[in-house]
Amino acid sequence: MRLVVVSSLVPVRNPATGFDVANRALVDGLKALGHDVCVIGYLEPGQEPADGFDVDLLGHLQITNARVSAGQRLRWLMRALMRHTTVSSAKLLTVTPERFDAALRKLMPFDGLILNSVQLAGAFERVVAAYPSIYVAHNVEAASARENAQHAKGLVERLLFAREARHIHRLEQTLARRAAYVLAFVPQDLEAFGPEVAARSGVMPLVRHWQRPAPAREPAAYDLGLIGSWGWRPNRLGLDWFVRSVVPLLPREMEIAIAGVIDHPPESDHPGLRFLGRVQDATAFVRQARVVPLVARGGTGVQLKTIETFELGMPSVATPASLRGIAAVPENCVTAQTPEDFARALVAMVAAVRAGRQGVVAGGDFHDAQRAALVAALEQGLAVLAKAPVPAGAPQSRLPTRESPPLPAAAGKGALEPHILGKQ
Repeated sequence: MRLVVVSSLVPVRNPATGFDVANRALVDGLKALGHDVCVIGYLEPGQEPADGFDVDLLGHLQITNARVSAGQRLRWLMRALMRHTTVSSAKLLTVTPERFDAALRKLMPFDGLILNSVQLAGAFERVVAAYPSIYVAHNVEAASARENAQHAKGLVERLLFAREARHIHRLEQTLARRAAYVLAFVPQDLEAFGPEVAARSGVMPLVRHWQRPAPAREPAAYDLGLIGSWGWRPNRLGLDWFVRSVVPLLPREMEIAIAGVIDHPPESDHPGLRFLGRVQDATAFVRQARVVPLVARGGTGVQLKTIETFELGMPSVATPASLRGIAAVPENCVTAQTPEDFARALVAMVAAVRAGRQGVVAGGDFHDAQRAALVAALEQGLAVLAKAPVPAGAPQSRLPTRESPPLPAAAGKGALEPHILGKQ
């Protein structure tokens, strides 16, 4: 099949954020099944598209709040208010619906769209409605927005998040109802779409690395290491909880490193706490920790930090929310909920690692199981898409045959240079 992935950001060569990692896993899975893949979307400045698929760039666009001015964030809000849409979709309305539709038509013939999360598909919902599709729900974004409203700092912020939640809910429900099939990363997220959608949906586990990662052998540089996209509010809630409620309970001599871009780090007087900002190699950073705290406190979707930690076999202490969608928790992961239990578990785990009683375990089996389930979920969804009727009035988009090509002998192992179809 020839498939067009509609994604706010195209997959990049060096994925850093959870969204980037999920993008790569989705496209790598489609390629592993032998399908012809093209991705349409934006590219953030300084990034390069990943290898092995065609790319139709709508433009270069910075969409991370922490990296733009207050004036730009205000312009996004005004555009959202004028277009009656979400701020996350308004960011992407730098091209007209006509331009987006023309870009899709240029990619014909194709068998269907893979709507990669709500942002770009929501920005052009009437355009994508003309094509058969699979909707990939990275999270239940409306639930996250409602949670953000509950934790808002003031009335204006609370109202804005509540507005975002209403609009995202409408878009998510519309895209899911129209889709031939819906994929989510954790089973709980599918419940948000109701029983009708659940009957044509599946769970697609993720991997941080497509190839099985080598065991962690980096020398320890600190006791605890956390890394994340802290500009995403659910992640920030977990970080704030850890720094304000757990860190004060830890020994003063414990070394704690936090990596990732962060706007206004939470205050702490712990002498061993360091904020490192963006690091060159996220995987190397994780491998340099004796223990990885997994600190999610809410949100939806799967925690990519958890998946990477388990793939690398790293010792960890996790909140229950960090383990969403994880079928088998490794033996060197301890679950703790309260700040007191979490701190005690970290102290005990660090001591065990230092004494050689605990350490890295083989993460290959976890990785292989995740990847096999990912490919199987995609295959099931594509089988439904192959039989889906073309919406009335849609452009002629189907290929002469909709049969999948044979699986290549080295699926997912080769690397091709990306073919850039268009730049605006």
